[in-house]
Amino acid sequence: MDRPLRLIAANPLDQLARTLEALLVVASAPLSVHELADAADDDPERVEAALGLVGDRYREGRSGIVLERVAGGWAFRASREAAASCARLFERPAQRNLSQAALETLAVVAYLGPCSRPEIARIRGVAADSAVAGLLERGLIAEAGRDDSVGGAIRYRVTPLFERVFGLESLSALPRLDDIGEETEAIRARLHAVAERRGA
Repeated sequence: MDRPLRLIAANPLDQLARTLEALLVVASAPLSVHELADAADDDPERVEAALGLVGDRYREGRSGIVLERVAGGWAFRASREAAASCARLFERPAQRNLSQAALETLAVVAYLGPCSRPEIARIRGVAADSAVAGLLERGLIAEAGRDDSVGGAIRYRVTPLFERVFGLESLSALPRLDDIGEETEAIRARLHAVAERRGA
């Protein structure tokens, strides 16, 4: 008879590892080491060590779920082996049917955010109202204050859900603009131009 999956009980961090495992299961978003330490009422250093135990337990190839560092925190995801079955059961609305306009808008906000609709429209060369509304609804972008230089227009930034959906540990993991394909040359040139003006 198969034994139930469990962490190695002999390790002094075992109880903390089990607590972290429970916190990550019930969390709706990735949790940072400090958030986990606060919730577990333990030291961040011990939490990092215990996360190593949890990560080993949920290593790719050993379990149907995997612990990963994403969006500045830690979260569980389905293993690669189970991904196709999970996709048949549940298709994440955040990823479904993103239009070219939405993808371009998302790229502008990810690379240059926080930025306003007028800024996005200038960069893309077309109105951004519909694309911004769709991305807000999906939870991929969120409001991030107002831009007083553009009549108090709302500014937007990408959310932790964006990082999680696209598998990014942080925005610094975005591909370099120079690595983006040739078909996006026009928007890449606009992004470069705006970035240069902001840096001046």
